[in-house]
Amino acid sequence: MNTLWIVVIGVVTAYLAYNLYAKWIDHNIIQSDAKRATPARMYMDGVDFMPTSRNILFGYHFKAIAAAGPIVGPITAANLWGWSPALAWLVLGVSFIGWVSDYSAIMVAVRNDGNSLSAIAHRLIAPRTRTILFVFIFFYLMLLAGAFIGILAAILSARPDVPFGIVMLALMGLLAGQMMYRWKMGIMGVTVFVVALTLGGMVAGPWGQHRDEKGALVQGPVAAAIVQLNGAVDGLNNRQPLFSVEDPTAADPRIPAPGKDGVRPTTPAYDAAAGVLKTLPNYVWWMAFLFAFSYMGANLPIWRFAQPVNYIGFWITSITILLSALGMVVAPLLGTKDASGALIGAFALPAVRDLGFAIDSAKAWQPLWPMLFVTIACGAISGWHALVGSIGTARQIEYDTDALPVGAGAMLFGEFPLALLSLTAVSIAGAGGGGGRFAAGVGKLVYAGTFGLIPETFGTALGFATFVIIVLTVTQLVFRVMRVTLAEWVGDAIPPMRNMHVSSFISMGFTAALVLTGTWVYLWQMFGASNQLMAALSLLVVAVWLKSEKRNPTYAVVPMIFMYLTTLAATAVTARNLYVTIAANPKMSALPVGGAWAMIAVSVLLFVAAILIGWDGYKAYLRHGTTTPKAPVVRPGTVPPPAHA
Repeated sequence: MNTLWIVVIGVVTAYLAYNLYAKWIDHNIIQSDAKRATPARMYMDGVDFMPTSRNILFGYHFKAIAAAGPIVGPITAANLWGWSPALAWLVLGVSFIGWVSDYSAIMVAVRNDGNSLSAIAHRLIAPRTRTILFVFIFFYLMLLAGAFIGILAAILSARPDVPFGIVMLALMGLLAGQMMYRWKMGIMGVTVFVVALTLGGMVAGPWGQHRDEKGALVQGPVAAAIVQLNGAVDGLNNRQPLFSVEDPTAADPRIPAPGKDGVRPTTPAYDAAAGVLKTLPNYVWWMAFLFAFSYMGANLPIWRFAQPVNYIGFWITSITILLSALGMVVAPLLGTKDASGALIGAFALPAVRDLGFAIDSAKAWQPLWPMLFVTIACGAISGWHALVGSIGTARQIEYDTDALPVGAGAMLFGEFPLALLSLTAVSIAGAGGGGGRFAAGVGKLVYAGTFGLIPETFGTALGFATFVIIVLTVTQLVFRVMRVTLAEWVGDAIPPMRNMHVSSFISMGFTAALVLTGTWVYLWQMFGASNQLMAALSLLVVAVWLKSEKRNPTYAVVPMIFMYLTTLAATAVTARNLYVTIAANPKMSALPVGGAWAMIAVSVLLFVAAILIGWDGYKAYLRHGTTTPKAPVVRPGTVPPPAHA
């Protein structure tokens, strides 16, 4: 296998799924109509409801849905099971489930006055369903927020070449919103200007880096200033850690990778002998910086910060994807080699490593089903997409017909290629995980795609910075959705919660507690199952809505059932793994054991909540009666697809 075939598979899959399936569903079942008034136009408030050109909204939605998932998921799956099972699920998942969930969640919100999925569930299913969904969604968002803030704070603390680019992204986001919506400047000129300056900030961070005669890394002027800033912040506590935490999962980026001898080295933030992480003051500083960034994204009018920041992030990510895709084509055709002399286009990972069905009572169990389908979420299907699409994107849809190119288009032509790039990056770079492995693969592909004009080291830096921007632009939206959810959930009982600033501060307070205590690493173990369960529940709401509208719900019902059963099984497997590897492990101290038991309890609660919501949804589905679906509308000169499509 080589990288060229991945490009061919990706192009063919996206084209066929969009033109032969998505367009047919949009025209014949949803029946979008450009003349139908959308919530963005009916309730325009300049904060959440804002009619937006689909050209901008496509970029916003793509960056709203693409976080760490489409990068970490395929990399983890390729290491566990091999690249071919991962590729098969990405292709089949995005074609028949992923775009369906994204597009349908947007449309069900658009057709219900921009209401959230929880509010729609209250009307269509049952009041109890709304309450359970609120609890589930808020926990799920806490999980995302804790993990993303924990990961990003560790990266900004350890990589002084990254923060300046993030500062430029924030400044350019504010400037872009002003230029497009206040000064009414052309989108093309604004795009070129702000993206160029943001990229300049990203390049300035690592500019001047070099190795001295002993091989030690010497930072350039910008990164050196960040190093001095970190030192000054740490000096406030005499460079001593504020406290220490344990992470038996090794999910925290502050834990270094094992060396060639298999031993993890000691660093300023990690004590290898004791196996503990030391929380230095500069880590808290960067966490506060991320909260400030996210606060602006959560509370400023959508056009002022969140939307333009995501739009800029879209272009930076797209440039990385396009350069890498060019490298995927060029490398095998020209036989391009990397710095070590290895062919860049050839896969280093095996097609199938292990299906994982053999079970060891003392180790984590990773069977292909159900675990592959929750390990790879974003890129195939993701519950986060349904949440941010229904609460964020749906309230910016200018015309009813924009939902297809924005919702389905961003999934098929944006996040799916990003997931394929991640899979390719690890396949050519070799075993390993996380943003570092993604960056290493991207560096090789960018070097090949630019015919050697961009050195591999700079390509790697671009890949790493892109990873940070991908995660950061979504983090701000996690808090935006969280404050809306919290206000809807308890706003009636506790009126101050309706205030966006109060709900934002409370959300960030809970998140800070998860990050500083290190408990987010245990929550992260539940991400895959809870994320895909959220996707199944969103499809359940869509299916009930379609039934209530007397439209054929089959295209949503079939993937909903598959994801529902798969995620219930994955939840049980995850709870079992937490028990075996941590809770029942006599070598673990009290905090990891307590965290594992807490997550096992959460697994049980999620399982019970899913059963209750599923039962209520089933009764609601039957309650709407068995009626003949509306006859499909067939364009003149076309042949309708089979009845099961």
